[in-house]
Amino acid sequence: MRSLLVLAISCAPALAGDLDGDALRRLVHQDCGSCHGLTLKGGLGPGLTADMLAHYDRDGLASVILQGVPGTPMPPWAPLMSDEEARWIADYLLTGENE
Repeated sequence: MRSLLVLAISCAPALAGDLDGDALRRLVHQDCGSCHGLTLKGGLGPGLTADMLAHYDRDGLASVILQGVPGTPMPPWAPLMSDEEARWIADYLLTGENE
């Protein structure tokens, strides 16, 4: 799974400083979806719908993405993505654009 993420990110211009929303959307649905369900409504991990994430604010959710959840299968993504990318994903999930 990490190799797919590395490949997805290495192909994205996000590393060059510009966020690529299409690449980040694909990352959410393919990589996050591998644990949270392909429809992001739950799987090994909890669902990622706006309703299910309503208890987070943008920065709190971005922190979870970057730091992971110790003691769970949720890995820290900080080695593979920027703070800006994590905030973009948090906004994407919290606004329900993924649904």
